[in-house]
Amino acid sequence: MGILHEDVVIIKQSEKHDESTMITINCPDKTGLGCDLCRIILFFGLSIVRGDVSTDGKWCYIVFWVAGKQGTQWSLLKKRLLEACPSCSSTNTIIYYPAESQPPKPPDVFLLKFCGHDRQGLLHDVTHVLCELELIIQRVKVSTTPDGMVVDLFFIIDARGLLHTQTRKDDTYYHLKAIVGDAMVSCDIEMVGPEITACSQGPPFLIPPAITEDTFSLEMLDDCKNGSAHSNSVSVMIDNSLSPVHTLVQIVCRDHKGLLYDIMRTLKDYNIQISYGRFTKKGTQVCEIDLFIVQADGKKVVDPSKQNGLTSRLRMELFRPLRVALVNRGPDTELLVANPVELCGKGRPLVFYDITLALKMLNIDIFSAEISRHMIGGREWEVYRVLLDEGDGPPVPRSKIEEAVWRLLMGWE
Repeated sequence: MGILHEDVVIIKQSEKHDESTMITINCPDKTGLGCDLCRIILFFGLSIVRGDVSTDGKWCYIVFWVAGKQGTQWSLLKKRLLEACPSCSSTNTIIYYPAESQPPKPPDVFLLKFCGHDRQGLLHDVTHVLCELELIIQRVKVSTTPDGMVVDLFFIIDARGLLHTQTRKDDTYYHLKAIVGDAMVSCDIEMVGPEITACSQGPPFLIPPAITEDTFSLEMLDDCKNGSAHSNSVSVMIDNSLSPVHTLVQIVCRDHKGLLYDIMRTLKDYNIQISYGRFTKKGTQVCEIDLFIVQADGKKVVDPSKQNGLTSRLRMELFRPLRVALVNRGPDTELLVANPVELCGKGRPLVFYDITLALKMLNIDIFSAEISRHMIGGREWEVYRVLLDEGDGPPVPRSKIEEAVWRLLMGWE
């Protein structure tokens, strides 16, 4: 069975700005493919407004209708989607199923050291450039000196795999210079080894008491108040009576940024295969999802404990896909955001971008920031710690800060 490489991913752009773009993917199947594709779409700042998934366990056919920002690099998006599809290589004219899969080589990690004069919104501007250049931030350490200088250390991975070349480094420098201007004093990029990146991750026994299960409650808040920033009614039903070979999962919930990604990553972590799925958006807020699934052994989910575990996890992940909290650090305020990490080691994209954008919109400066990974409640989380510099002006109410960050992360602005 063969298929032309150029037909694996087809993007049909909308002719009108208010219409969605259709992305069709036709390729060999694998468990977690939907999660990987949704993550790429989310990284490009696009939202999925409708979706259909169908597979026989060997070959899949997926259609996503997406909407998003102007200036999307559709050719680059197509390339990234092709790279995620099994057996797809840009050097092949025709691909076949099955094909031998080789474990991917771990990507090289680089340290970008940015030094400059501090100003409001500087960190977000730098983060924006890195995201536009597909430089994925793995870790970050940001500090401000008493004389108003900033030293930002970004541990990054180049999605284009070219940062080892001087041309790519120069291109990064010039893009940063164009946005930051005279605020930039220096920018150095060098490859680092695993022993350096390991030092950027704090061991669990050094986690301050604030970053615990108590801070980021992992339980469902069933008694949330209507109209609250965290109000997000979620219904998850499992039915084994409608299909002789599949378990039907029906989900109704409020739409948010990365909704389909959150569903797909949860099923991927549970090693569950989607045979057929449909995602529709009703109006501007409510989404309905029907998924016909099987376990890794190809059988229905009939064990009541497995059913309860799956429904509880889906409800929790869709109700609170991220955790946001504000804590006191003496006279200062620290913003904490926790993002669950997939079992494969990948975290949600663009979280740091959204955090810095929300604070920039509130005119709140960032004194220091760190990203690290910790085990909380038996799971690995990517924890963003941002120490706020509220300056000499009137303080922004803490409830407003948390609300603004949460709404931007959820895409409710």
